[in-house]
Amino acid sequence: MTVFDLFSKRQKRLRGEDPDIYIYDEIPDNLRVQIIHIIRDAMGQMNNRASENKPFKAYEYIHEALCREYGVFQLDQSGFKESPESSLFNFFLASKDFDKVVDVIELSFQFIDRIIKQNVEAYCYQTSRKLEPDKAIEELNTRFKENGIGFQFDGGQIIRVDSTYTHSEIVKPTIRLVSNRKFKGANDEFLKAHEHYRHGRNKECLTECLKSFESTMKIICKEKGWNFAPTDTSKKLINICLQNGLVPSFTQNQFTSLASLLESGIPTIRNKLSGHGQGQIPQKVDDEMTRYALNLTGSNIIFLIEQSGL
Repeated sequence: MTVFDLFSKRQKRLRGEDPDIYIYDEIPDNLRVQIIHIIRDAMGQMNNRASENKPFKAYEYIHEALCREYGVFQLDQSGFKESPESSLFNFFLASKDFDKVVDVIELSFQFIDRIIKQNVEAYCYQTSRKLEPDKAIEELNTRFKENGIGFQFDGGQIIRVDSTYTHSEIVKPTIRLVSNRKFKGANDEFLKAHEHYRHGRNKECLTECLKSFESTMKIICKEKGWNFAPTDTSKKLINICLQNGLVPSFTQNQFTSLASLLESGIPTIRNKLSGHGQGQIPQKVDDEMTRYALNLTGSNIIFLIEQSGL
């Protein structure tokens, strides 16, 4: 459905009331209601023969998955036996647990993205859907942005956004490139890094950054037929890629510092802050350094894949 640029929105912009700082720990009530509208429009409404209805089965699947993970029989603890849709949305509207609210959003849109999108014709039969999967995801991300919420649904999961420029120029292109089936391992690790970052697990984030970076180079070496050992470190992999002309020879001089940049980038950050014993004083990896590592990982992966032509 079209996102309308209402008079009230324009007046807020004129008054300078648009959020310019992202929120990472709250989903406002109005946004929760907007998200329910999007999910219902993308999944369809239940009818009188609910148990035979595809939307019913969709809500039932999401509800049961969350109940199993949380160790409960029903999400809504009001004591009334409700339909999976009502229980799911009542829980979503009332929950004070931010992470669980995001769980509902993520799992619902994963269903829209992975199940409905991949089987549109079969799912659409006898349903009252009003919104195509891609449009639903687009509207969700627009609503996040409108409300100053620092998250987006990309690559099949909720990703934290710190800068719209960085997200559009580094994160999304990286996800798009590594979503190629050849790079599945690197993609999984890059998304895990973002998941760790979203939950404040910064050391784990750095570890997954390095894994993703190394996996990308190993996949390129394998596809190109370049000799390497599965246990090769990032330094060795960088040298193999450069020695085999991953950077075109006529531009090689312009990239003489590339090896040192890559070697002193992700691997060093991870090794210094996460990869080895921390001694008597625990080392704290702050958000700024972690964010830098994520962005540097994405930039390097984009560069290597684009140079490889894979």
